[in-house]
Amino acid sequence: MSGNTLVAVVALVAVVLMLASIWKIFTKAGQAGWKCLVPIYGGVVFMRILGRPWWWLVLLAIPFVNLIPAIIECFDLARVFGKGLGFGFGLLLLGPIFVLVLGFGDARYVGPVRGAPALRRVA
Repeated sequence: MSGNTLVAVVALVAVVLMLASIWKIFTKAGQAGWKCLVPIYGGVVFMRILGRPWWWLVLLAIPFVNLIPAIIECFDLARVFGKGLGFGFGLLLLGPIFVLVLGFGDARYVGPVRGAPALRRVA
């Protein structure tokens, strides 16, 4: 097996693991897992899971501005799964590993905190 082939196989495995983890996170939050595969729609559903408005997707599309909402989302994701500040930092610094832990671990979705927009089921 050549070096390029090995890199391609490892990258493919990493992508499949990440997609499976995000699928599981959506499922744990009461959403259909396939929704994470649809580009903009999946983002809207993810914002609802976090208790954030849909227009945060616009903020995420603006270079440099997107850093702030992306950091906040790491801590939001930890919070809606009942995890603390340390887990939020883990998502921020070692995202793929901590997403695997959320998806395949025993974390349960507890929803957004009071005062945040309510999670609505998207058809």
